[in-house]
Amino acid sequence: MDNLIQQEYNDLIKRRFEELDELKKMGIEPYAYEFDVNSDSEDIKNNFKEDEHRSVKIAGRIMAIRRMGKASFAHIQDHKGRIQIYLKKDELGEMYDAFKLMDIGDIVGVEGFVFKTKTGEISVHTQKLVLLAKGLRPIPIAKEVVDENGNKIIYDQFADKELRYRQRYVDLVVNPEVKDVFIKRSKIISTIREFLDSKGLLEVETPVLQPLYGGAAARPFITHHNALDIDLYLRIADELYLKRLIVGGFNGVYEISKDFRNEGMDRSHNPEFTMLELYVPYKDYNWMMNFVEELFEYLCNKVFGTMKFTYENHEIDFTRPWKRISMIEAIEEKTGVNVIQADFETLKSVAKKLNIDLAGLNSKAKLIDEIFSATVEGELIQPTFVMDYPVELSPLAKKHRTKEGVVERFEAYVAGKEICNAFSELNDPLDQRARFEEQVKMREAGDDEAHQIDEDFLRALEYGMPPTAGLGIGIDRLVMILTNQPSIRDVIFFPQMKPEIK
Repeated sequence: MDNLIQQEYNDLIKRRFEELDELKKMGIEPYAYEFDVNSDSEDIKNNFKEDEHRSVKIAGRIMAIRRMGKASFAHIQDHKGRIQIYLKKDELGEMYDAFKLMDIGDIVGVEGFVFKTKTGEISVHTQKLVLLAKGLRPIPIAKEVVDENGNKIIYDQFADKELRYRQRYVDLVVNPEVKDVFIKRSKIISTIREFLDSKGLLEVETPVLQPLYGGAAARPFITHHNALDIDLYLRIADELYLKRLIVGGFNGVYEISKDFRNEGMDRSHNPEFTMLELYVPYKDYNWMMNFVEELFEYLCNKVFGTMKFTYENHEIDFTRPWKRISMIEAIEEKTGVNVIQADFETLKSVAKKLNIDLAGLNSKAKLIDEIFSATVEGELIQPTFVMDYPVELSPLAKKHRTKEGVVERFEAYVAGKEICNAFSELNDPLDQRARFEEQVKMREAGDDEAHQIDEDFLRALEYGMPPTAGLGIGIDRLVMILTNQPSIRDVIFFPQMKPEIK
């Protein structure tokens, strides 16, 4: 059966190539250079007036055709939606014959006037038709049929997730709701910029190719610079360079950028992802929690007009204040163990009871992180600040001013997912060097995600960095939650995929 379907598909492609040849023989250019569009489908429908035959020029992709001898109807789709066009042989002459060689998926330009059909559909009466691009592959248009019981049955739907991710260009054409998600993504990012700019933060750019990687616990991608004959790393975070700018005297900086981590892929992780990082001098993590709440209030109301969202059957309310809990206390409540006081063997025992795979968990920091994920993380449905992480987990954060063994750090969780991470930034160069040296020991013990020592960053701190609050927000996860998408691949235009099997 699959071979039969493939043969039918190949026959359709063959027919389109034959149509292409016929169009060329008619002297019709199948791939135009331009078309002077002056309207779109939404504008035409919204501004229709019964007593006005408004002239328009519109272009779009043919999505449906109904031929009736000397007259035909078609629907074309532009960036705003679909609209019907009406074509008559008596008016179009040779181009009407050429229209017989056009298919669903071809892109056309239409000049004509707007009118309403007898069935009440606002349409464009075509006075001039121009072929702009002949499609050589058939678009998988879904067909809807209503059975005798009134049930809607959809055939030939472009629904295969992997195929949709690989061929996003087709996905966007045939599944309009996908385009809506990415339009919202763009508005989310522009609104975040608007908010940060209004607060006096400066948008900056830092290197993607770095001689040392840092700012997060992750494995990097490595590349080679031929002219310098050195290996470089794609950045895993922007943090260390942005803090250099705070040392240089900027009064708040931010960057929305692509970061890269050479790690596993799942519903919440893609090796290439978008991060917002910002740093504000003379502030701490307490101030930053209030700042995050204010940012979300502005973002949700501006883009969506609400603070309440549905995500994976959860009703999420971003209205402030958000709940605040201690990481140490939350784990102890679930396990009966204080992870600050517990030694490595005790934590291993806890992990075993929780059926956590111990492979690669060769430090207290990693064990604590996994225990937290297994016991607490999944229950954090409403926006929650998880505060005061163990020192071992946070080599770039200041030690807590009153609590032993923890740092002034928070992560915000929504629907069981971490969406942002923030510190009172460590600005003591001696403490920072000692933390880096501990990271080196962890690396030597087998932790390939531990930090390296960045001597230039330490030198910058030695010149003096003011007290600073820093924040990172994962844009992709944020968009997932605000648009109710189940996978990070649903909010990235072109997610990373395994090589296609030919």
